[in-house]
Amino acid sequence: MSVTEIKEAVTKFSPEELTEFADWFNEFQQNLWDQQIEKDSRAGKLDFLIKQAKRQYREGKCKQL
Repeated sequence: MSVTEIKEAVTKFSPEELTEFADWFNEFQQNLWDQQIEKDSRAGKLDFLIKQAKRQYREGKCKQL
């Protein structure tokens, strides 16, 4: 099924079906994002953020939540 066919099918959804689809698609996108963050973390791509946070903490630029 092509993206064009999917778009056409979505336009034919009832309001309830559209809500169900939107909820599903949102969760699908969130899962993809979580997987990418996990992959990047394992690869060390986010290490700079940890170093930055630790430096800012040492410099007193952070406050406890």
